Amino acid sequence: MLAARTVRKLFSAGELLFSEGEPCNGLNIIARGKVRIFKTSVSGREQVLAVNVPGESIAELPVFDGGPYPASAVAIEDTEIAFISRRDFNAYCLEHPEVALKVLSVVGARLRRLVGIIEELSFTTIRQRLIAALVKLAQSEGKHTPRGIEFQLPATHQELANQLGTVRELISRNLMRLQAEGLLDVDARQIVVKDMKSLRALLESTT
Repeated sequence: MLAARTVRKLFSAGELLFSEGEPCNGLNIIARGKVRIFKTSVSGREQVLAVNVPGESIAELPVFDGGPYPASAVAIEDTEIAFISRRDFNAYCLEHPEVALKVLSVVGARLRRLVGIIEELSFTTIRQRLIAALVKLAQSEGKHTPRGIEFQLPATHQELANQLGTVRELISRNLMRLQAEGLLDVDARQIVVKDMKSLRALLESTT
């Protein structure tokens, strides 16, 4: 039933799916590509809230409460969206309440993640947030080499700054500081963690 009412939408890399404050007409599900969810301040600074991947839905809450989109969404790469109108999806949920409960669990998980973001921005320094991100990337993406644990930052310094709630200059400055302390080697987006034990200890000592 839903497949018969689903519309295929294509977005190029960098193209907006929707902007904060726009009315929500339906549910967007990523079939292919990646989407960045973000808010923008009056001064133009961007705070990344999430990066969604294939199989995930986007901005489910306004589908149910009828309000506008609470944030903006942009395609990180060429993206295909399965779109279901708000009317069709709500009608389906009335017939199949287990689907509504499933969506509610997704919304709940995202709320917990947003609370975590608020906590990080409120109670940790930029240095702490950067070290935490580097440790996480080293654990998930790193390869052990004679030089140390090597990985590539998944984004530019500007995009990383947007994710960590700061500006590019502070990301670059803190990376250089960690390199001067002998913990990292930094070459643009290529990172080598030379002393993982000390990096983790530094994180633990500042939390």
